[in-house]
Amino acid sequence: MARLKVQQIKSTIGTKPQHRETIRSLGLKRIGDIVVKEDRPEIRGMVKAVDHLVAVEEVE
Repeated sequence: MARLKVQQIKSTIGTKPQHRETIRSLGLKRIGDIVVKEDRPEIRGMVKAVDHLVAVEEVE
């Protein structure tokens, strides 16, 4: 199954509380953090909600 590499590229300061919670639930804590998650619809939805704060690429 494919995986997604998610990297936080912008700060959550000044963002909506829901976006901060989404970033935290993805496992990101600070700018530059990278997590690798399974490519599932739930994760895709979370990434889409905060796409202005993260960079995503598919890895195998």
